[in-house]
Amino acid sequence: MASDSSSSSTVLVQPVIMAGGSGTRLWPLSRAGYPKQFLVLTGSAHSLFQEAAQRMSSLAAVDLRVEPMLVVGNEEHRFLVLDQLREIRSEPAAVLLEPMGRNTAPALTLAALQALEGGQDPVLVVTPADQTVTDPAAFAAALRDAVRVAAGGAIVVLGITPDRPETGYGYIRSVPETGAARVAQFVEKPDLETAQRYLAEGGYTWNSGMFVLRASVWMSALERFRPDIAAATRAAWVARQSDDRFVRPGRAEFAQVPSESVDYAVMERCPGSDIDIRMVPLAAGWNDLGAWDAVWQVAPKDAKGNASVGDVLLQDSSNTLVHATSRLVGVVGLDDVVVVETPDAVMVADRSRSQDVKKIVQSLDKGQRNEHSLHRKVHRPWGWYDSIDNGPRHQVKRIMVKPGASLSLQMHHHRAEHWIVVSGTAEVTNGDKVLVLSENQSTYIPLGQTHRLANPGKVPLEIIEVQSGSYLGEDDIVRFEDTYGRS
Repeated sequence: MASDSSSSSTVLVQPVIMAGGSGTRLWPLSRAGYPKQFLVLTGSAHSLFQEAAQRMSSLAAVDLRVEPMLVVGNEEHRFLVLDQLREIRSEPAAVLLEPMGRNTAPALTLAALQALEGGQDPVLVVTPADQTVTDPAAFAAALRDAVRVAAGGAIVVLGITPDRPETGYGYIRSVPETGAARVAQFVEKPDLETAQRYLAEGGYTWNSGMFVLRASVWMSALERFRPDIAAATRAAWVARQSDDRFVRPGRAEFAQVPSESVDYAVMERCPGSDIDIRMVPLAAGWNDLGAWDAVWQVAPKDAKGNASVGDVLLQDSSNTLVHATSRLVGVVGLDDVVVVETPDAVMVADRSRSQDVKKIVQSLDKGQRNEHSLHRKVHRPWGWYDSIDNGPRHQVKRIMVKPGASLSLQMHHHRAEHWIVVSGTAEVTNGDKVLVLSENQSTYIPLGQTHRLANPGKVPLEIIEVQSGSYLGEDDIVRFEDTYGRS
């Protein structure tokens, strides 16, 4: 058992939040550039990721010492992770950045290798970043129980008692034993008839995707069942680079890591082996918000079962979800339907088929359309921009720059730009001149001119940018200096 200097009975706990993934089944609100874990979906003031971080901070007990969390996520989302943690005043131990997606087994391996770096062998409490829980106290109590079981060397999975024959989740079959139930089998997402049988038989729980185990236990099991993943991820770890709280595995080495889930790589192979794998039940109002139907299930509803967000008018409709982002949405005579509106896309689906929304995303990706990855409003490390109008030779953007932030020193080959300050103070580098502009003042950036926009003030800077030229794509940028390491 791990210990600290103050007590030999204290278990060292390392929370791990898996914040990768693109949430394709929650399109068009969730997109690759701003996926569901960073969205506010449940009526809370915080995103799913922020809620997960807050839950992890509540695990401490007399016999449990909880370390600052590790976050494993995509390189593209690194500033979203830090910004959202700052909003809730949470400091991570490290943010482990995957240069490309390789599923959850390599992600967990990175976290285990980081946790083992200091010579300790903490119990990892591993949770996805995109789940909801309505009873945080029950959640924390179940996780503490799981930690105490895992401290003895077992792998512990959290199982959700099913309340319906759900076909969108994997299941765990377990056998009651003293202390914690023994996992007998992991089973795939079933068809409806099989799910109904699981519910009738009992002994089955939903697989929550949360795992509790010592870092060394994970590495040992992975090396036993998937030595190729273990070796390739270790090679990427050896080639890592660190930048403040960011830890970047070697890109070329990580590209060679096989893509596999925790379940397929290790968990499903443990039952029947000599590895002790246990299930602790979790009854805390859990939902993984995997698709729009799940969002409807957890949302407040009217007397007819309708849930709505935004400016929505419902008439003669039932059991319907309407999510309006930027305008009034009216629906008439709809039953069991999902309607999601964003500034650049509208999605309408039969609620029972909301898992198939990912097929729309696949079509967008195949057609190389930006709507699969970016919103009209695009978040950047320095703030955001919103493309509010465009034509063959012009584009109009609203741009917000955070206090103290700046865009790269750059130039464009094919467009000129007009900047008008709406609010805040702008420091503008325009060729060899540096100007300070305030509200209602403007400047012109000629084609080919080196320029930079910065916010020297203490409040957000907002400007309107009017671009004109023969080509207005985001790839017409030559960067000379960049605070955020972009080329």
